[in-house]
Amino acid sequence: MLSRIYIKNFALIDTLEVSLNNGLQVITGETGAGKSIILGALRLILGERADVKSISKAEEKSVVETEFALNNQFKKFFIENDLDYEHQTIIRREILPSGKSRAFINDVPVTLDVLRELSSRLIDIHSQFETSNLFTSEYQFKIIDGLSENKRWVEDYQNQFADFQSLKIQLKKYQTELLENNRESDYKQFLLNELEELQLDDVDYEDLQNQLSIQENAGMISENLAQVLSRFHQEEVGILSFFNEARNKLSRIAEVSNGFAELNERLETSFVDLKDIISELENEAEKIEINPANLAALSEFNNKINSLLIKHNASDVDELKEIRDQLSGDQKGASELEETIAEIEEKIINKEKILLSLAEKLSKNRKKSVPVFIKKAERLLKQLGLEKAKVDIELWDSPEFNTFGRENIQLLFQANSGFPLKPIQTAISGGERSRVMLAVKKIIAESDELPTLILDEIDTGVSGKVAEEIGNLMREMSKDMQLIVISHLAQVAAKGNDNYKVVKQDIAGKTQSTIIPLSDQEKLNEIAQLLSGSKITEAALAQAKELIG
Repeated sequence: MLSRIYIKNFALIDTLEVSLNNGLQVITGETGAGKSIILGALRLILGERADVKSISKAEEKSVVETEFALNNQFKKFFIENDLDYEHQTIIRREILPSGKSRAFINDVPVTLDVLRELSSRLIDIHSQFETSNLFTSEYQFKIIDGLSENKRWVEDYQNQFADFQSLKIQLKKYQTELLENNRESDYKQFLLNELEELQLDDVDYEDLQNQLSIQENAGMISENLAQVLSRFHQEEVGILSFFNEARNKLSRIAEVSNGFAELNERLETSFVDLKDIISELENEAEKIEINPANLAALSEFNNKINSLLIKHNASDVDELKEIRDQLSGDQKGASELEETIAEIEEKIINKEKILLSLAEKLSKNRKKSVPVFIKKAERLLKQLGLEKAKVDIELWDSPEFNTFGRENIQLLFQANSGFPLKPIQTAISGGERSRVMLAVKKIIAESDELPTLILDEIDTGVSGKVAEEIGNLMREMSKDMQLIVISHLAQVAAKGNDNYKVVKQDIAGKTQSTIIPLSDQEKLNEIAQLLSGSKITEAALAQAKELIG
């Protein structure tokens, strides 16, 4: 239960601290006194958005702190989130002057998601302006699932459904990617075939250019080589003849003069090199073949290489290899995409089987609980002055899985006898809303493990006997939970186990709101004032005593 509230520097509140007890806790106060400010501060504990405009003194931080008395059922949450479990747990939210906010659980910083998860299990705030929740499928499923004891199955189903939705998103993404790839697949395959046909790993582009040049100039090369070799080999006037003659003469000179020995050796070396050059020239001359077919093949292959260099804006063959490998990878990627898509589709089929099984279990339990809801709701509505009211819950199959299973829901209502039931959003009047919502809250409270419920003026628009019954109903609800009620009804205030009043006062020239616990006498006076207005009469006091009983 919520055992303490501390608020500092928030709107009209300078400092506020109040301790609360179990049972029915009733808060009263004049319109504009600051009750909504206290609720606004508490909503920060629920993880709602912080507004720097709420800070009263701009240079100081705003603090909202609550203390909850917990039982051991919350230990698991603390362990899972690496938090220190305390029976008296403190949840704090701070708004800094910069506009940033921080959240703490037992002085350990936490994310807003963790804060919301814990606080949603501890407290529920319901305002008179939130009765439209009753019209939503989510809220209507919450009502019937509470009665059906479906909580564990709903959590299991929704976890599976989240995975199912994620798989569908993945599938769509990969299918789109594959479609885009397929649009270009044929062209990419054509480009890849072009590149693979040339067997680029075996291509030496420089050698290709050399071979092509030789073939293109084979006639000229052959003719010139023949002339060069002829010059070397001509008898008597050939270069080799002259070279041999020079060798012999220099050798004789070197025999009689050591000064020419080195020159003789150099000439001998040059002669050996010359003979080697002549031998290689003869070998190359033998290789030269004027072959038009070979020239055409080399020219065609070279043209293909050059064409692809231009097409792919590549500077050399190595770049063409990289492009080829990229295209090959793209084609393999498309194949892998198809495999991935097939795997996801298989997972979706399996997930659908799990979801269908869980949805059927949820539906079966819900249908069993519909008569229970009708009986409880109509009894409560009769108690609240809607004697002729009828309700029903309609469930029908949905073609697709949704957040709550594979069915839709509609809460039906009719306040008057002799008329057909209609969807509640079209059949309910403003004066009936608060009573229907209170009845629903009572039913939910019976099946929910929520420790604390705050009702903000949910009794607006009723009076007399109905107001008395609302007070009785709230007192009954508070036996199973802590019920904090903000009310203007004397009949409700009279039923409070503890009563508090929100007051607004001027302190040092500044308007401030605070909350004060009421003693028995102060409670009596407050109820009398609710009955008679600003002036408390003896009759009002007497009536107040009667209401308190």
